[in-house]
Amino acid sequence: MSTFPKTMLGAVLPGNSSTQLKTFDVPTPGHGQVLLRMKASTICGSDIRCIYHEHLGKGPEGYQGFIAGHEPCGQVVATGPGCRRFGEGDRVIVYHISGCGVCNDCRRGYMISCTSETYRKAYGWQRDGGMAEYLLADEKDLVALPDELSYVDGAQVACGFGTVYEGLEKVGISGNDAVLITGLGPVGLATAMLCKALGAQMVIGIDVIDERLEIAADLQLCDHVLKASQDNVDQVRTLTGGAGVERAIDCSAHHEARATAIRATRKWGSIVMIGEGGTVTFNPSPDIIHDQKTIHGSWVTSIWKMEELVERLVRWNIHPEQLVTHRFALQDVGEAYKLMASGKCGKVAVCFDEALTDMPNG
Repeated sequence: MSTFPKTMLGAVLPGNSSTQLKTFDVPTPGHGQVLLRMKASTICGSDIRCIYHEHLGKGPEGYQGFIAGHEPCGQVVATGPGCRRFGEGDRVIVYHISGCGVCNDCRRGYMISCTSETYRKAYGWQRDGGMAEYLLADEKDLVALPDELSYVDGAQVACGFGTVYEGLEKVGISGNDAVLITGLGPVGLATAMLCKALGAQMVIGIDVIDERLEIAADLQLCDHVLKASQDNVDQVRTLTGGAGVERAIDCSAHHEARATAIRATRKWGSIVMIGEGGTVTFNPSPDIIHDQKTIHGSWVTSIWKMEELVERLVRWNIHPEQLVTHRFALQDVGEAYKLMASGKCGKVAVCFDEALTDMPNG
Protein backbone atom coordinates (compact mmCIF):
# COMPACT_ATOMS: atom_id res chain seq x y z
CA MET A 1 0.00 0.00 0.00
CA SER A 2 1.34 3.41 -0.97
CA THR A 3 2.26 5.93 1.68
CA PHE A 4 2.03 9.70 1.30
CA PRO A 5 3.20 12.78 3.13
CA LYS A 6 0.70 14.36 5.48
CA THR A 7 0.95 17.79 3.88
CA MET A 8 1.48 19.26 0.41
CA LEU A 9 2.03 22.60 -1.29
CA GLY A 10 -0.77 24.18 -3.30
CA ALA A 11 -1.32 27.51 -5.06
CA VAL A 12 -4.30 29.83 -4.58
CA LEU A 13 -5.19 33.01 -6.45
CA PRO A 14 -5.98 36.03 -4.23
CA GLY A 15 -7.32 38.06 -7.18
CA ASN A 16 -4.74 40.85 -7.35
CA SER A 17 -2.58 39.43 -10.17
CA SER A 18 -0.61 37.34 -7.72
CA THR A 19 -0.38 33.78 -6.42
CA GLN A 20 0.11 32.32 -2.95
CA LEU A 21 1.71 29.00 -2.07
CA LYS A 22 0.19 27.44 1.02
CA THR A 23 0.47 24.17 2.91
CA PHE A 24 -2.54 21.84 2.81
CA ASP A 25 -3.31 18.41 4.21
CA VAL A 26 -3.01 15.61 1.66
CA PRO A 27 -6.63 14.43 1.25
CA THR A 28 -7.88 10.88 1.75
CA PRO A 29 -10.18 9.53 -0.97
CA GLY A 30 -13.73 8.76 0.09
CA HIS A 31 -16.35 6.60 -1.61
CA GLY A 32 -15.99 6.79 -5.40
CA GLN A 33 -12.94 9.04 -5.17
CA VAL A 34 -9.28 8.74 -6.13
CA LEU A 35 -6.13 10.51 -5.05
CA LEU A 36 -3.90 11.67 -7.90
CA ARG A 37 -0.24 12.50 -7.84
CA MET A 38 -0.24 15.56 -10.05
CA LYS A 39 1.99 15.45 -13.13
CA ALA A 40 0.90 18.47 -15.18
CA SER A 41 -1.51 21.36 -14.75
CA THR A 42 -1.79 23.89 -17.56
CA ILE A 43 -3.08 27.44 -17.15
CA CYS A 44 -6.33 28.42 -18.87
CA GLY A 45 -7.13 31.92 -20.07
CA SER A 46 -10.36 31.90 -18.06
CA ASP A 47 -8.29 31.57 -14.87
CA ILE A 48 -6.41 34.72 -15.85
CA ARG A 49 -9.52 36.66 -16.82
CA CYS A 50 -11.85 35.58 -14.01
CA ILE A 51 -9.57 34.80 -11.05
CA TYR A 52 -5.93 35.86 -11.36
CA HIS A 53 -6.51 39.57 -12.07
CA GLU A 54 -9.71 39.81 -10.04
CA HIS A 55 -12.50 37.55 -8.90
CA LEU A 56 -15.30 38.15 -11.41
CA GLY A 57 -17.65 35.25 -10.73
CA LYS A 58 -20.28 35.45 -8.02
CA GLY A 59 -22.13 32.88 -5.93
CA PRO A 60 -21.90 29.20 -6.93
CA GLU A 61 -20.11 30.14 -10.17
CA GLY A 62 -17.40 32.17 -8.46
CA TYR A 63 -13.91 31.24 -7.31
CA GLN A 64 -14.11 30.25 -3.66
CA GLY A 65 -10.47 30.31 -2.61
CA PHE A 66 -9.61 26.70 -3.40
CA ILE A 67 -6.36 25.39 -4.88
CA ALA A 68 -6.23 26.71 -8.45
CA GLY A 69 -5.92 24.83 -11.72
CA HIS A 70 -8.73 23.30 -13.77
CA GLU A 71 -6.59 21.54 -16.39
CA PRO A 72 -5.13 18.69 -14.32
CA CYS A 73 -3.54 15.43 -15.41
CA GLY A 74 -1.91 12.88 -13.12
CA GLN A 75 -1.53 9.33 -11.88
CA VAL A 76 -3.82 7.48 -9.48
CA VAL A 77 -1.96 6.67 -6.25
CA ALA A 78 -4.90 5.68 -4.03
CA THR A 79 -8.58 4.83 -4.38
CA GLY A 80 -11.50 5.01 -2.01
CA PRO A 81 -14.16 2.33 -1.62
CA GLY A 82 -16.62 1.92 -4.48
CA CYS A 83 -14.28 2.73 -7.38
CA ARG A 84 -15.23 0.67 -10.42
CA ARG A 85 -12.77 1.44 -13.22
CA PHE A 86 -9.56 3.18 -12.22
CA GLY A 87 -6.88 1.88 -9.91
CA GLU A 88 -3.45 2.66 -8.57
CA GLY A 89 -0.96 3.44 -11.34
CA ASP A 90 -3.53 4.54 -13.94
CA ARG A 91 -2.76 7.71 -15.89
CA VAL A 92 -5.79 10.00 -16.10
CA ILE A 93 -7.17 13.35 -17.26
CA VAL A 94 -9.67 15.16 -15.03
CA TYR A 95 -12.80 16.57 -16.66
CA HIS A 96 -12.77 19.89 -14.89
CA ILE A 97 -16.40 20.11 -13.76
CA SER A 98 -17.83 17.67 -11.28
CA GLY A 99 -21.61 17.61 -11.75
CA CYS A 100 -24.55 16.18 -9.88
CA GLY A 101 -24.80 13.28 -12.33
CA VAL A 102 -28.62 13.23 -12.45
CA CYS A 103 -29.74 16.45 -14.18
CA ASN A 104 -30.45 16.40 -17.93
CA ASP A 105 -27.11 17.98 -18.85
CA CYS A 106 -25.07 15.61 -16.68
CA ARG A 107 -26.90 12.63 -18.16
CA ARG A 108 -25.78 13.89 -21.58
CA GLY A 109 -22.20 14.06 -20.29
CA TYR A 110 -22.11 17.87 -20.20
CA MET A 111 -21.26 18.42 -16.55
CA ILE A 112 -20.14 21.92 -17.54
CA SER A 113 -23.84 22.75 -17.83
CA CYS A 114 -24.95 20.95 -14.66
CA THR A 115 -27.95 22.79 -13.20
CA SER A 116 -27.36 21.87 -9.55
CA GLU A 117 -26.24 24.80 -7.43
CA THR A 118 -25.36 22.34 -4.67
CA TYR A 119 -23.36 19.68 -6.49
CA ARG A 120 -21.85 21.41 -9.54
CA LYS A 121 -18.27 22.24 -8.61
CA ALA A 122 -15.38 23.14 -10.91
CA TYR A 123 -11.93 21.90 -10.03
CA GLY A 124 -9.77 24.92 -9.25
CA TRP A 125 -12.82 27.11 -8.59
CA GLN A 126 -15.26 25.52 -6.14
CA ARG A 127 -13.10 22.54 -5.19
CA ASP A 128 -9.35 21.99 -5.10
CA GLY A 129 -7.64 21.88 -8.48
CA GLY A 130 -4.37 20.80 -10.03
CA MET A 131 -1.88 23.42 -8.80
CA ALA A 132 -0.77 21.17 -5.96
CA GLU A 133 1.24 18.01 -5.44
CA TYR A 134 -1.89 15.89 -5.01
CA LEU A 135 -5.50 16.17 -6.17
CA LEU A 136 -8.66 14.51 -4.86
CA ALA A 137 -11.00 13.66 -7.76
CA ASP A 138 -14.27 11.82 -8.24
CA GLU A 139 -13.75 8.69 -10.33
CA LYS A 140 -16.68 9.62 -12.55
CA ASP A 141 -14.77 12.74 -13.68
CA LEU A 142 -11.76 10.85 -15.05
CA VAL A 143 -10.74 10.04 -18.62
CA ALA A 144 -8.02 7.46 -19.26
CA LEU A 145 -4.78 8.87 -20.66
CA PRO A 146 -3.29 6.53 -23.31
CA ASP A 147 0.38 5.63 -23.08
CA GLU A 148 0.97 7.39 -26.40
CA LEU A 149 0.11 10.76 -24.85
CA SER A 150 2.13 12.64 -22.26
CA TYR A 151 0.77 14.15 -19.06
CA VAL A 152 1.18 17.61 -20.60
CA ASP A 153 -0.85 16.43 -23.61
CA GLY A 154 -3.56 15.25 -21.25
CA ALA A 155 -3.70 18.44 -19.20
CA GLN A 156 -4.62 20.43 -22.31
CA VAL A 157 -7.38 17.99 -23.22
CA ALA A 158 -8.94 18.67 -19.81
CA CYS A 159 -10.21 22.04 -21.02
CA GLY A 160 -8.70 23.79 -24.05
CA PHE A 161 -8.51 21.02 -26.64
CA GLY A 162 -11.80 19.53 -25.47
CA THR A 163 -13.47 22.92 -25.82
CA VAL A 164 -12.09 23.37 -29.33
CA TYR A 165 -13.07 19.87 -30.44
CA GLU A 166 -16.67 20.43 -29.36
CA GLY A 167 -16.88 23.68 -31.32
CA LEU A 168 -15.36 22.18 -34.46
CA GLU A 169 -17.75 19.23 -34.29
CA LYS A 170 -20.67 21.67 -34.24
CA VAL A 171 -19.65 23.42 -37.46
CA GLY A 172 -17.98 20.45 -39.14
CA ILE A 173 -14.51 20.78 -40.66
CA SER A 174 -13.43 18.95 -43.81
CA GLY A 175 -11.10 19.15 -46.78
CA ASN A 176 -13.64 21.39 -48.50
CA ASP A 177 -13.11 24.19 -46.03
CA ALA A 178 -11.07 27.32 -45.70
CA VAL A 179 -11.09 28.21 -42.00
CA LEU A 180 -10.54 31.53 -40.23
CA ILE A 181 -9.40 31.60 -36.59
CA THR A 182 -9.62 34.93 -34.78
CA GLY A 183 -7.39 34.89 -31.72
CA LEU A 184 -4.23 32.75 -31.64
CA GLY A 185 -3.79 32.29 -27.93
CA PRO A 186 -3.56 28.68 -26.69
CA VAL A 187 -7.19 27.96 -27.64
CA GLY A 188 -6.72 29.45 -31.10
CA LEU A 189 -3.50 27.48 -31.62
CA ALA A 190 -5.31 24.31 -30.53
CA THR A 191 -8.04 25.15 -33.04
CA ALA A 192 -5.51 25.43 -35.84
CA MET A 193 -3.91 22.12 -34.87
CA LEU A 194 -7.23 20.27 -34.87
CA CYS A 195 -8.44 21.95 -38.07
CA LYS A 196 -5.35 20.65 -39.83
CA ALA A 197 -6.01 17.15 -38.48
CA LEU A 198 -9.60 17.29 -39.67
CA GLY A 199 -8.40 18.15 -43.18
CA ALA A 200 -9.07 21.88 -43.54
CA GLN A 201 -7.86 23.03 -46.95
CA MET A 202 -6.67 26.42 -45.71
CA VAL A 203 -6.24 27.81 -42.19
CA ILE A 204 -5.97 31.58 -41.68
CA GLY A 205 -5.11 32.98 -38.26
CA ILE A 206 -5.45 36.53 -36.93
CA ASP A 207 -4.03 38.02 -33.75
CA VAL A 208 -2.77 41.33 -32.42
CA ILE A 209 0.21 39.88 -30.50
CA ASP A 210 3.33 39.25 -32.58
CA GLU A 211 4.57 36.38 -30.40
CA ARG A 212 1.38 34.43 -31.05
CA LEU A 213 1.62 34.98 -34.80
CA GLU A 214 5.20 33.74 -34.69
CA ILE A 215 4.25 30.57 -32.80
CA ALA A 216 1.49 29.77 -35.30
CA ALA A 217 3.87 30.31 -38.21
CA ASP A 218 6.82 28.45 -36.65
CA LEU A 219 4.68 25.38 -35.88
CA GLN A 220 3.14 25.57 -39.38
CA LEU A 221 -0.35 25.51 -37.88
CA CYS A 222 -1.67 28.26 -40.17
CA ASP A 223 -1.23 28.70 -43.90
CA HIS A 224 -1.56 32.46 -43.46
CA VAL A 225 -1.17 34.62 -40.34
CA LEU A 226 -2.50 38.18 -40.32
CA LYS A 227 -1.89 40.99 -37.88
CA ALA A 228 -5.23 42.22 -36.52
CA SER A 229 -6.38 45.33 -38.42
CA GLN A 230 -9.36 46.98 -40.07
CA ASP A 231 -8.26 45.34 -43.34
CA ASN A 232 -8.68 41.76 -42.17
CA VAL A 233 -12.02 41.06 -43.86
CA ASP A 234 -10.67 42.23 -47.23
CA GLN A 235 -7.45 40.27 -46.68
CA VAL A 236 -9.35 37.05 -45.93
CA ARG A 237 -11.56 37.50 -48.97
CA THR A 238 -8.49 38.05 -51.15
CA LEU A 239 -6.95 34.82 -49.85
CA THR A 240 -10.16 32.92 -50.61
CA GLY A 241 -10.81 34.17 -54.13
CA GLY A 242 -13.23 36.85 -52.99
CA ALA A 243 -15.75 34.48 -51.38
CA GLY A 244 -14.64 34.28 -47.75
CA VAL A 245 -14.13 31.22 -45.57
CA GLU A 246 -16.55 28.34 -45.13
CA ARG A 247 -15.94 28.17 -41.37
CA ALA A 248 -14.82 30.78 -38.83
CA ILE A 249 -13.92 30.16 -35.20
CA ASP A 250 -13.62 33.04 -32.75
CA CYS A 251 -11.23 32.33 -29.89
CA SER A 252 -10.54 35.96 -29.04
CA ALA A 253 -13.65 37.22 -27.20
CA HIS A 254 -12.83 40.61 -28.76
CA HIS A 255 -15.69 42.55 -30.37
CA GLU A 256 -13.77 43.55 -33.49
CA ALA A 257 -12.34 40.07 -34.04
CA ARG A 258 -15.79 38.52 -33.65
CA ALA A 259 -17.21 40.94 -36.21
CA THR A 260 -14.36 40.04 -38.55
CA ALA A 261 -15.15 36.34 -38.16
CA ILE A 262 -18.77 36.95 -39.09
CA ARG A 263 -18.11 39.24 -42.05
CA ALA A 264 -15.23 37.19 -43.48
CA THR A 265 -17.43 34.09 -43.67
CA ARG A 266 -18.92 33.33 -47.07
CA LYS A 267 -22.60 32.76 -47.90
CA TRP A 268 -24.05 29.62 -46.27
CA GLY A 269 -21.02 29.47 -43.98
CA SER A 270 -20.85 28.82 -40.24
CA ILE A 271 -19.26 30.65 -37.34
CA VAL A 272 -18.64 29.24 -33.86
CA MET A 273 -17.83 31.41 -30.87
CA ILE A 274 -15.59 29.76 -28.30
CA GLY A 275 -13.78 32.68 -26.64
CA GLU A 276 -15.37 33.67 -23.32
CA GLY A 277 -16.49 37.17 -22.35
CA GLY A 278 -16.65 40.36 -24.37
CA THR A 279 -19.35 41.58 -26.76
CA VAL A 280 -19.97 41.85 -30.49
CA THR A 281 -21.95 44.22 -32.71
CA PHE A 282 -23.17 43.30 -36.18
CA ASN A 283 -26.02 44.05 -38.55
CA PRO A 284 -28.22 40.94 -38.70
CA SER A 285 -29.60 41.40 -42.21
CA PRO A 286 -26.45 42.01 -44.30
CA ASP A 287 -24.07 40.14 -41.99
CA ILE A 288 -26.12 37.00 -41.28
CA ILE A 289 -29.66 36.72 -42.64
CA HIS A 290 -29.19 37.64 -46.30
CA ASP A 291 -26.09 35.45 -46.60
CA GLN A 292 -27.75 32.50 -44.83
CA LYS A 293 -24.98 32.20 -42.24
CA THR A 294 -25.22 30.27 -38.98
CA ILE A 295 -23.65 31.29 -35.65
CA HIS A 296 -23.02 28.64 -32.99
CA GLY A 297 -22.09 29.06 -29.38
CA SER A 298 -19.98 26.32 -27.80
CA TRP A 299 -18.97 25.88 -24.17
CA VAL A 300 -16.40 23.23 -23.15
CA THR A 301 -17.47 19.68 -24.10
CA SER A 302 -18.95 16.45 -22.79
CA ILE A 303 -16.92 13.77 -21.08
CA TRP A 304 -17.65 11.25 -23.85
CA LYS A 305 -16.48 13.73 -26.50
CA MET A 306 -13.31 14.17 -24.44
CA GLU A 307 -12.76 10.41 -24.52
CA GLU A 308 -13.34 10.44 -28.28
CA LEU A 309 -10.84 13.27 -28.72
CA VAL A 310 -8.16 11.40 -26.76
CA GLU A 311 -8.61 8.39 -29.05
CA ARG A 312 -8.33 10.58 -32.14
CA LEU A 313 -5.24 12.43 -30.91
CA VAL A 314 -3.48 9.07 -30.80
CA ARG A 315 -4.80 8.14 -34.26
CA TRP A 316 -3.71 11.48 -35.73
CA ASN A 317 -0.37 11.43 -33.86
CA ILE A 318 -1.10 14.90 -32.52
CA HIS A 319 0.51 16.15 -29.33
CA PRO A 320 -0.98 19.24 -27.64
CA GLU A 321 2.29 19.43 -25.70
CA GLN A 322 3.83 21.06 -28.78
CA LEU A 323 1.91 24.23 -27.91
CA VAL A 324 3.61 24.52 -24.51
CA THR A 325 6.32 27.15 -24.69
CA HIS A 326 7.15 27.29 -20.98
CA ARG A 327 7.18 24.81 -18.07
CA PHE A 328 7.47 25.75 -14.41
CA ALA A 329 7.85 23.89 -11.15
CA LEU A 330 5.12 24.47 -8.56
CA GLN A 331 7.51 26.63 -6.54
CA ASP A 332 7.62 29.03 -9.50
CA VAL A 333 3.87 29.13 -10.07
CA GLY A 334 3.82 32.92 -9.68
CA GLU A 335 6.08 33.34 -12.70
CA ALA A 336 3.92 30.89 -14.66
CA TYR A 337 0.73 32.91 -14.12
CA LYS A 338 2.51 36.20 -14.77
CA LEU A 339 3.80 34.95 -18.12
CA MET A 340 0.42 33.54 -19.12
CA ALA A 341 -1.23 36.84 -18.25
CA SER A 342 1.18 38.69 -20.55
CA GLY A 343 -0.12 36.79 -23.57
CA LYS A 344 3.42 36.66 -24.99
CA CYS A 345 3.67 32.88 -24.98
CA GLY A 346 1.97 29.71 -26.06
CA LYS A 347 0.58 27.40 -23.41
CA VAL A 348 2.12 27.51 -19.94
CA ALA A 349 2.35 24.37 -17.81
CA VAL A 350 3.11 23.75 -14.16
CA CYS A 351 4.71 20.32 -14.06
CA PHE A 352 5.78 17.70 -11.55
CA ASP A 353 8.24 14.81 -11.58
CA GLU A 354 9.08 13.53 -15.08
CA ALA A 355 6.65 15.94 -16.78
CA LEU A 356 8.82 18.86 -15.73
CA THR A 357 11.76 17.74 -17.84
CA ASP A 358 10.32 15.48 -20.57
CA MET A 359 10.61 16.89 -24.07
CA PRO A 360 7.54 17.13 -26.35
CA ASN A 361 6.58 14.09 -28.39
CA GLY A 362 6.30 14.01 -32.13
